[in-house]
Amino acid sequence: MATLREAQKEMTRKLLLDAGLELFVSKGYATTTVDDIASAAGTTRVTFYAYFPSKVDLMKALIAERLNRELDRVPSAEHGSTERELVAVVQDGSPERIRAWLTATSARWDAIRPYTTTAFEAAAVDPEIRALLDEWLNEAIGDIEDGLDRADRFPAGTRHFRSVIAITELDHVARHWTPGHWGVEREQMLDVLTESWIGSIGQH
Repeated sequence: MATLREAQKEMTRKLLLDAGLELFVSKGYATTTVDDIASAAGTTRVTFYAYFPSKVDLMKALIAERLNRELDRVPSAEHGSTERELVAVVQDGSPERIRAWLTATSARWDAIRPYTTTAFEAAAVDPEIRALLDEWLNEAIGDIEDGLDRADRFPAGTRHFRSVIAITELDHVARHWTPGHWGVEREQMLDVLTESWIGSIGQH
């Protein structure tokens, strides 16, 4: 019986997260209410609050749980979360490894875009989400910096800035590029992005 109750609780939480994300994408984070989410999930605001203290907390869960899972990010004592493969790719620094990683990552952009687009929209109106998003981006920046430190590549004082450039560039392209956008198709986009990463963080 306890197992069934736990399964029902997990399903209700999943329905609330699904409904929240769908509404944030279709209606916008700022205009979506707790009642909207509860109704779309087939439940009540009382039930919503039993799972999430606020709309902000539901958005936090979408980032911390689902977005990190989509990006293979795992808990890390140093950074909050880490993607070990990214650290290894940057440490290697070869054009082949960088291109392969960017290609694999770009295949997930359609899946992660609803989360990242919503997170940036939420950050514009909510300081808590803005702080969480900054922290999340800093975790990815930390992965690149770790890789550069392990490779002992580039002057130590420039490694953090190089990492900021690489992640900022990747994040913007991941959120906005679609086939033909900016005049480039997928392979051209990956060629140019790879060139840029090699220039800023790769082996020369």
